[in-house]
Amino acid sequence: MTGLTESIESAQQLAVAWRAMVLDRAADADVRDLPGIAVRWADSRFAFWNCVTLTEPGTGAALAARRLGEAADIMRAKKHPGFLWLFEDLLDDEARAALTTAAEQAGLEYAFPGTGMAGDLLPVPDPVHPDLTFVRVRTDEHLRAYADLQARAYGLSLEEARVGLVGSARWKSEMYAYLAMRADVPVACAATVEAQGRLFVAFVATDPQWQRRGYGEAVTRKALHEGARATGLTRATLHATVAGAPVYPRIGFTPNSPLHFYSLKE
Repeated sequence: MTGLTESIESAQQLAVAWRAMVLDRAADADVRDLPGIAVRWADSRFAFWNCVTLTEPGTGAALAARRLGEAADIMRAKKHPGFLWLFEDLLDDEARAALTTAAEQAGLEYAFPGTGMAGDLLPVPDPVHPDLTFVRVRTDEHLRAYADLQARAYGLSLEEARVGLVGSARWKSEMYAYLAMRADVPVACAATVEAQGRLFVAFVATDPQWQRRGYGEAVTRKALHEGARATGLTRATLHATVAGAPVYPRIGFTPNSPLHFYSLKE
């Protein structure tokens, strides 16, 4: 794939995967494909289930400014905060140069960066780590442990993270979600799910006190191994945080588009 094609794929994977994710958490979620904007908004207290993203490749500066304003208006109409996910490589050079100003004029502020990644890397071997065993998420107790790892890794409240996951039938059946256990203590987690012919990696986290021991990489490999074994898929995609970005190329992922997260100005 070309760089632009992979960036388009990355944005489409977000739209496809998040459609199912937010509808799982809220049957009345706002799921719309508007001109140039995909809305995937559960209006949840878990902010990552509240998402809008721009979708048009080759967007110029004037159109980007308009779309940012439209996205911000959608976000303002909601009860709970969320994020605009912006894939930089969908913008042309002029739009990229004007992005900071256009976002500010739309009432958006930069939250944090990420990176879209993909690769034809499956199957991966079943991982072995001397410290770990792996448990598939099958119960609400497992989901609470998964949510608590998200909270500790990403600075969320336990309550917000648990609202995002606990009680989900989908996470206990359709997702290949795993906890990495050090003895009886959950120390890391990762999940994969089928999304439009790819295996989409989501919500990888390691407890901060157990980082830099290979736990996040090992549990990601487990989720990829089991997801690929169940689905037969060979291509995987993900959206990496800064902390996770160095890990995934070791598994076989290649970065594509820089990803920018924006929230509404306070």
